[in-house]
Amino acid sequence: MEIFELLAKGGLAMIPIVLASLISVMIALERFSYYRGQAAKSADFSGEVNAALAAENYDRVSEICRTAGGAAGEVLLAALAERAHTNVRQEEVVQASAKKKALELRRYLEYLSVIVTMAPLLGLLGTVIGMIGSFSVLSVAEGEPFAITGGVGEALVATASGLLVAILALSLHAYLSHRANGIIADVEYTATMYLAHVGGERREA
Repeated sequence: MEIFELLAKGGLAMIPIVLASLISVMIALERFSYYRGQAAKSADFSGEVNAALAAENYDRVSEICRTAGGAAGEVLLAALAERAHTNVRQEEVVQASAKKKALELRRYLEYLSVIVTMAPLLGLLGTVIGMIGSFSVLSVAEGEPFAITGGVGEALVATASGLLVAILALSLHAYLSHRANGIIADVEYTATMYLAHVGGERREA
């Protein structure tokens, strides 16, 4: 009950601040679950793919990608599906697939970035509104300084809450961006290995 009373003291600005915190947590839970599914399930996925590519065993490459590939495996499977088409450039297929996957991995992270900036501003707005209400006490409570300082203290609740939400969103954004960048790096490395092998094949042909 004390928490709800404290939130109520922050004024109407607390409503969007609380909503921003809930959105941040929901995005974090959704992205964490998504990244777990997109990460390679094999500790040596790149090594296994590289060995299969060196042996020109594309059936084995497809099997590895389907069972343990994650995001990198999806990109390679898209390239392998178009490999039989001689009029399709593998580089373009891999690049397009990798760009699409990178966008999917970074989805919703921009919302966290917006909340990092917006939450302190909402808190400041709530404080300004509360200060205006506090100073209006002068007209009805002249000579009662505690009525004014008490109102100022309540108004600062909005600023403190906005800063806490911004810190939360910033921490989540940093962690999720690190996870996304790690998976994207795996995608780029695996795609580069595949293109290098395909390029070597063409030179030999």
